[in-house]
Amino acid sequence: MYELTSIQPDATGLRIGIAVSRYHREITTSMRNAAVDAFVRSGGDTKNLTVVAAAGTFELTAICRALALMKTETGEPAHDAIVALGCVITGQTTHDTYIAHSVIQGLTAITVQTGVPIAFGVLTCQNLEQARARSVDALAAGGVNKGAEAMMAAIETARTLKTLDAGVKEQR
Repeated sequence: MYELTSIQPDATGLRIGIAVSRYHREITTSMRNAAVDAFVRSGGDTKNLTVVAAAGTFELTAICRALALMKTETGEPAHDAIVALGCVITGQTTHDTYIAHSVIQGLTAITVQTGVPIAFGVLTCQNLEQARARSVDALAAGGVNKGAEAMMAAIETARTLKTLDAGVKEQR
């Protein structure tokens, strides 16, 4: 039996893809920067990051799928995990609800189909102030930038999967 509760966020040697929406650029740029910083502070090397821009949050699904399907020269998955970063703000219609649900379902399906975990760093806020409080203004408000939080989840999940994979191999 393997105990997985003490896994520390260690990005050493991990390869992470980041898909970031350009829509609400101030918010998503802040989240991207925080995600990269969290990766480096956790021992990751920026040469092991692949950062790809998406036109909007809806398009994150296609970008994340492409990142999940990428392979190394030896045929291994090119990324141990992916971080999806976007921002959906409620408007005058229900458009935001459809976008958020579609992205959640799409990213979940990609993870299940490929085995590459995707950390959900998509803000779903009622207004711009809420989005800023979770990104641009997070540290000043005593909080955590959600881009960094998503990266930490990606690192932890990648490490957990590697531990589980090693356990399965040992039992064979």
